[in-house]
Amino acid sequence: MPHNPKSDFIRVMIERGFVADCTDLPALDETLAAGPGAGYIGFDATAESLHVGSLIQIMMLRWLQRTGHKPIVLMGGGTTRIGDPSFRAEERPLLPPERIDANIDGIKRVFSNYVDFGDGPGDALMVNNLEWLEGLKYLEFLRDIGRHFSVNRMLSFESVKSRLDRETSLSFLEFNYMILQAYDFLELNRRHGCVLQMGGSDQWGNIVNGIDLTRRVVDREIFGLTSPLLTTAGNQKMGKSLSGAVWLNAEMLSPYEFWQFWRDTADADVGRFLKLYTEIPLDECRRLGALEGAEINEAKARLANEITTLAHGADAAAAAEATAREVFEKGGTGDELPTLELSTSEVGEGIPVSQLIVRTGLAKSGKEAKRLIADGGARVNDAPVTDAGMLITVDQLAVPLKLSAGRKRHALARLSG
Repeated sequence: MPHNPKSDFIRVMIERGFVADCTDLPALDETLAAGPGAGYIGFDATAESLHVGSLIQIMMLRWLQRTGHKPIVLMGGGTTRIGDPSFRAEERPLLPPERIDANIDGIKRVFSNYVDFGDGPGDALMVNNLEWLEGLKYLEFLRDIGRHFSVNRMLSFESVKSRLDRETSLSFLEFNYMILQAYDFLELNRRHGCVLQMGGSDQWGNIVNGIDLTRRVVDREIFGLTSPLLTTAGNQKMGKSLSGAVWLNAEMLSPYEFWQFWRDTADADVGRFLKLYTEIPLDECRRLGALEGAEINEAKARLANEITTLAHGADAAAAAEATAREVFEKGGTGDELPTLELSTSEVGEGIPVSQLIVRTGLAKSGKEAKRLIADGGARVNDAPVTDAGMLITVDQLAVPLKLSAGRKRHALARLSG
């Protein structure tokens, strides 16, 4: 890696830990130092939000714009109709076009919190690869593009080998995915002068394919840059929590739950996450990450505040922190906690507490809720629950009822209206 990068973007990427590999880092550094350039990351529209597993890539695009370059968010409106086979055990379910369009709208709302879209030279673009994939003529595509791909080489990619080694079927539909993704880079270079594709390190083979194709067809120098595949200190994949995916869209996960996910970061991860997911100066990241004992909790709150501010705004972050302090330090209930609203007819003569635990998202199933109660981890208004069949009445729900799973996960239940 360059010891003294010439471009601000590469300097930030190296210093903050974003770089896993690059096709030619010194040349990319020279290119970006010479003037503004465009770079892209592709996202398939498989859900109406991205989760925190994609946040490292989102931050790369944000830093690209902040250092004077043009970020391109490529939505896979076309490739989502096929499905990326990378490191998957089975074929991805295919989605109808209207669902894909709705998902793209949701993902754009997420991105609008991180990059500035517009028509200016440095403004971010969101592009849908359906624009060029939908009108392809198969015979011409095979002749002009397919001839540049070696099946032997494609079979050597780890994402494909992992499927074949498990003797899991890899359909011809999925096998074509890597050709289409390579074609995306060629089209973005032609249409927008894009010189850089970024992605997680699991996308290395697909990125190299796009670079090789673009060089063969238009003979231009372009680059690939990958980020590490991030796991927590506990070796858990980023993007998941005990209660499921940690979505970036507030309609799918409340800002309080998002804030709490980051507040629960392991001590060993705090310094690294501050560098990757916030814009706090590096010296301060190192200072906060080195704190120990009770002091590290303030660093975790700072981490949660900074990340939640980027994702949901400063007001949402402040409200989440205030709720957390009320719940944890004062033993109260917080207005920002996830809330289940029930009608009097739903409650009837009483609703089992185990059912409430499931419906508030504190457990995934009745079996899990009963196990939580049996293990002494369930509480109602901070009092231990010992009977899974205990009924919660209309009178008890006249004011918000606080349910807890362990010390850190809480929700409210109350009557609607």
